[in-house]
Amino acid sequence: MAASMCRMERCLFVLLPFFLGVAQAVDRSNFKTCDQSSFCKRQRDIKAGQSPYRALLETMELTNSRLTLQLINDNNKVRLLLELYRLQGNMTRVKINELKPLKPRYEVPDVLIQDPPTEPLSVVAQDENGVVLSLGADEQRLIVSARPFRLDIVEGPKVLLSLNSRGLLVFEHLRLRKDTQKKYQRLRISPFAFLTPAGPTSISLDFSFPGVEHVYGIPEHADTLKLKTTDGGDPYRLYNLDVFQYELHNPMALYGAVPVLLSHNTERTMGVFWLNAAETWVDISSNTAGKTVFGKMLDFVQGSSETPQTDVRWISEAGIIDVFIMLGPKPSDVFSQYASLTGTQAFPPLSALGYHQCRWNYNDQEDVRGVDQGLDDHDIPCDFIWLDIEHTDGKRYFTWDPNKFSQPKDMLQGLKDKRRNLVAIVDPHIKVDSNFKVHNEIRSRNFYVKNKDGGDYEGWCWPGNAGYPDFTNAEMRAWWASMFAYDQYEGSMENMYTWNDMNEPSVFNGPEVTMHKDALHGSWEHREVHNIYGLYVHRATAEGLIQRSGGVERPFVLTRAFFAGSQRYGAVWTGDNAAEWGHLKISLPMCLSLGLVGISFCGADVGGFFKAPSTELLVRWYQAGAYQPFFRAHAHLDTPRREPWLFGPENTALIREAVRQRYALLPFWYQQFYNAHRTGQPVMRALWVEYPEDSVTFDIEDEYLLGRDLLVHPVTEEGLKSLTAYLPGKREVWYDVHTFKKHAGGQSLYIPVTMSSIPAFQRGGSIITRKDRVRRSSACMENDPYTLYVALSPEGTAEGELYIDDGHTFSYEKNKAFIHRRLTFNDGVLSSSNLALDSQFTTASWVEKIIFLGARKPASVTLKTAGGSETRVEFEYDSALEVLSLRKPGVNAGADWTVLLR
Repeated sequence: MAASMCRMERCLFVLLPFFLGVAQAVDRSNFKTCDQSSFCKRQRDIKAGQSPYRALLETMELTNSRLTLQLINDNNKVRLLLELYRLQGNMTRVKINELKPLKPRYEVPDVLIQDPPTEPLSVVAQDENGVVLSLGADEQRLIVSARPFRLDIVEGPKVLLSLNSRGLLVFEHLRLRKDTQKKYQRLRISPFAFLTPAGPTSISLDFSFPGVEHVYGIPEHADTLKLKTTDGGDPYRLYNLDVFQYELHNPMALYGAVPVLLSHNTERTMGVFWLNAAETWVDISSNTAGKTVFGKMLDFVQGSSETPQTDVRWISEAGIIDVFIMLGPKPSDVFSQYASLTGTQAFPPLSALGYHQCRWNYNDQEDVRGVDQGLDDHDIPCDFIWLDIEHTDGKRYFTWDPNKFSQPKDMLQGLKDKRRNLVAIVDPHIKVDSNFKVHNEIRSRNFYVKNKDGGDYEGWCWPGNAGYPDFTNAEMRAWWASMFAYDQYEGSMENMYTWNDMNEPSVFNGPEVTMHKDALHGSWEHREVHNIYGLYVHRATAEGLIQRSGGVERPFVLTRAFFAGSQRYGAVWTGDNAAEWGHLKISLPMCLSLGLVGISFCGADVGGFFKAPSTELLVRWYQAGAYQPFFRAHAHLDTPRREPWLFGPENTALIREAVRQRYALLPFWYQQFYNAHRTGQPVMRALWVEYPEDSVTFDIEDEYLLGRDLLVHPVTEEGLKSLTAYLPGKREVWYDVHTFKKHAGGQSLYIPVTMSSIPAFQRGGSIITRKDRVRRSSACMENDPYTLYVALSPEGTAEGELYIDDGHTFSYEKNKAFIHRRLTFNDGVLSSSNLALDSQFTTASWVEKIIFLGARKPASVTLKTAGGSETRVEFEYDSALEVLSLRKPGVNAGADWTVLLR
């Protein structure tokens, strides 16, 4: 929920005007532009040209794992240290720091899952102009040019990527100030100007991508999937902020920041990971920006020799340059490379993939019971009910309102009896109250962030005056985790999980609604660690949920703020959106962008947080949300109630059907998250990820893939009677999942739509598992049977997987307690074989039905089991649709078996 919505009767202070009403949009004057950011403006005023830096080749040292050499700025004679690493998995690491800084500069810890393993670097050639290093495979070379300093990564004769080719390397070195004692204090030159005791410390570096017109990533922004050029406007900003009712289609900072950018063309995908937690701006320019299709055709006809190129410039306020260059070459390779650095998506409990019912706020325990019963009365599946800040005792987290939630365990047990769960919010600002034990503990342990004078940093947030725990401190995180123990968090139970909001951190009376940059985390200023703060909150909370069960149960934690590596700890959502069609539509590219940088568990508030959606918008949002990874309805305190049965029987039926489609596909969703956890591949994918050579897909953001095999084009425009969906793959076929009608790939398909339509297609050549007996929650479906949907390719083949475990513990990892099966169809034979021979798990679920799409009518169907028995299977065939349905094969889902079509 937005800090900007604090109401006067619940606050002890008067906030800025932009906090006072839901009707306003974002007040841009409360957030910086580049011109108002002194370091961004200073860096941007430096134009491309001859770099003052040169490499001192005589200082080069080469070991088995790295190359070092010194750089010198010929203008001020300051020396830098360059480190180059060739990393396993086709990656290169570039680090630049001061050779002899006055004090250490901040290097981001705890994001990389390990010290990245290296491979040997070798010198291929060297002279007075530079040095050429081998990067191993495919004639890849790293060329270090000396004067001016420049790095080029080439493959054969082709330049893949250049660093400092535009001369925009800038490294502001630490220096002693010559003015008075005031130099050590925060100076207010403008509302946003904070000078540091050691002077300006910003850094900048440019990257050039020859042959590239499409770049993606660097979330979070409410903007298109393909990043736009920033010439003539502000750069994209990465600075975690609590932004009131954010605007669409601009580069303003939002709640999270992942400094990873991907480049893509028909030949190659690459990635750049800029490991820096300070405020960062990213400028993008292109020599083809603004050219129409006609203009590009004219260039071709006239024989224009200009090669498309995209230039990207990173600017950060502090820290060092620490860059990982992921050389692909395929999109899947880049995802694997990034996962090897920062880890994969946490594998959630199965229940977290169900439907979540949330509101600010459900009033009391009786309200929760009523919502729970309403879901059952209207036959709408649900796994979680959520409680926002009003459930606490005066915004004191880890507590319950003694009047409204006096018996929390009774409430939780009631949900548990229904096999449902609860999420309660725990924000990282602590009410300053000498009678509040959490505050007293943190203060006594000296765990609060400090102000520049050494006292506890305090700011205003939901409780009024609040302290902010220093989550960069490992001891603080360990203590925080211990607070989730059942004997510490009174009233909690095993079916209660956690939501971390406001963890940018949000400070209502702080600059840009966040913490002052000169606040101290140990010896580091907040400016240096800002973007990683939310990750640390998320991490400590997830670790607490794991520890409370003795390491047995998987956690579920939702966070609003995030950074590179946040995928390891749970889910994110797109923040405080609005009940507007544009916000529904933008949720697709926002989640697609997060998937590109490792964060698969993403969703948007269904219905919009602010304002009241029209009935049409609400239904369409449920339909879209049912096909996004995190599926939660949420609403602001001042909006009318909008539980899904409050809009008349017809709309209730439409919402019910959307939610039931979600639950039927839970086995498929679970399989996709297991794969994401194992491999780092995104769950929700842009089309170009799977069709990297099809340039038609490069700009598509209104449809997407789930895994490889399910294509979804939600209806995101008001009053729509038809839409056009692009079905990729010229030699492929796609099947409408609702009608089973077959369509050729490589075409734009006209689709009439009604209010019940959720256009979705299964790829020919795939097998998708479903559970079509939908019940009140995922846990109630545990032992229900499976239906296999076998969609045949033009060659008559198909393949897929089935993954089963207990749905909530780490036993799949610790004890290999899971089932993982390979499903294949070829030459009329469908078989299930074991992909994990050393796994140990059994299931009561069986295969109830098998549906073949695009099949011929067989004369007979026979089931063979591992024991050698053969059984005839009843079937039905629809010749018009070419659909073959096998009824009740009756085989256990975890067994070896074969079905023969003859």
